[in-house]
Amino acid sequence: MATFSSLQEIPQTLQKALQKLGFETMTPIQERAIPAVLSNKDLLAQSKTGSGKTLAFALPLLTRLDLSSSKPQHLVITPTRELAEQVTKVFRALATHTPNLKVQTLYGGVPLRAQADALEKGAHILIGTPGRIEDHLGKSTLLLDNIKTLVLDEADRMLDMGFYDAIVKIASKMPKDKQILLFSATFPAKIEQLSSSLLHDPVVIKVDTIQTPQKIEEVVHTVKSKNAALQQLIKAHQPDSLLVFANTKADVITLTQMLEEQGHDVITLHGDLEQQERNEAVILFANGSRRIMVATDVASRGLDIQGIDMVINYDLPFDEEIYTHRIGRTGRADARGKAISLYLSGSDKTAYVLERAQHLPLPDPKAHTPKQALCSSWETLCILGGKKTKLRAGDILGTFCKEIGIKNSMIGKITITENRSYVALSQDVVKEVCKALEHTKIKKRKYKAWIL
Repeated sequence: MATFSSLQEIPQTLQKALQKLGFETMTPIQERAIPAVLSNKDLLAQSKTGSGKTLAFALPLLTRLDLSSSKPQHLVITPTRELAEQVTKVFRALATHTPNLKVQTLYGGVPLRAQADALEKGAHILIGTPGRIEDHLGKSTLLLDNIKTLVLDEADRMLDMGFYDAIVKIASKMPKDKQILLFSATFPAKIEQLSSSLLHDPVVIKVDTIQTPQKIEEVVHTVKSKNAALQQLIKAHQPDSLLVFANTKADVITLTQMLEEQGHDVITLHGDLEQQERNEAVILFANGSRRIMVATDVASRGLDIQGIDMVINYDLPFDEEIYTHRIGRTGRADARGKAISLYLSGSDKTAYVLERAQHLPLPDPKAHTPKQALCSSWETLCILGGKKTKLRAGDILGTFCKEIGIKNSMIGKITITENRSYVALSQDVVKEVCKALEHTKIKKRKYKAWIL
């Protein structure tokens, strides 16, 4: 496979970032899409989730920036806030050695005024959801007259959510000679229609369109009681990390309460949570502080967490494409995963799972040891300081180890956001560290901290 170092158009600053991130060889979508983007051609690309498509457009777009201008030059539209945040992380990770680059996210759940104030100060790259971008356009707090490239990420999902007209309207506010990159996991008729109306003589790429069956083992159990079956599966498999999907917010809340009562460490994710709550739910699950996440389909796209052992469809979606995206949360990168679905006999709208998954009986409850709750050995400490206060993971690690005297092995994943830092700590020391920070400085400054 081709290497990133073979791309002569990519400057050394970005090559250095790629090396630091451990990216050496390109995935199929990257190998075919990056040259097309660099040549300023429109692109219509189909690729499965987890194939590396974000890097396929982020890397070439970063090579085509005029940092002397504060006007937005590239706009990425995504269906969900979570995916917007994930895309933003990729851009910022690649731009580690690109000084003064400004990336601005635009999505709901955050005050419009705060985003408008940030836009007034300038931004090179915008990443957001259709509804919030329309809000800013309607209030004239956003101008797109300098956009060079429009990226439609997970376009099929956006059309499923009813954003066809919004996308066309947003695109009409940009220069006619802009480049458009459309990425979609599937190519339904609406995608063809959108492509025909917006794209000009696009390069068409179809790679990795089918999830490798060897990577994700799909199993379906026909059950009478989904609650009993879920408990039985957790007892039998004891996954390190488990993502459970339900179709409604009410079911998510009910399931979460049931699992908490059984002693499991569980977190909830659904669309009615405030953005801060959603972000922190993902962080707690990703760093191992919670072993189970119960979610609606807000997590079926944009949730890029490595090492999810198992996905259980407590409720099956009526749309098979959504099912495909759900199970794609496990078996990511080079890992293997398992997707289990609970099927109620006679449900015609979800019978597709019987054709694609291995139909097996539930595990014998007598064959397993007494039930063990999925509990975590980690807790998460939140520090009221982040990128805006120039707080880095190394600063936190150094303070905890040298000043407070915590062993490195007691410290897990560190996540730095704009205004907060999250540190996974062993339950044996988390209270000690939290107490010590009342009188211990990080980079000559005291920070408020609490346990999530």
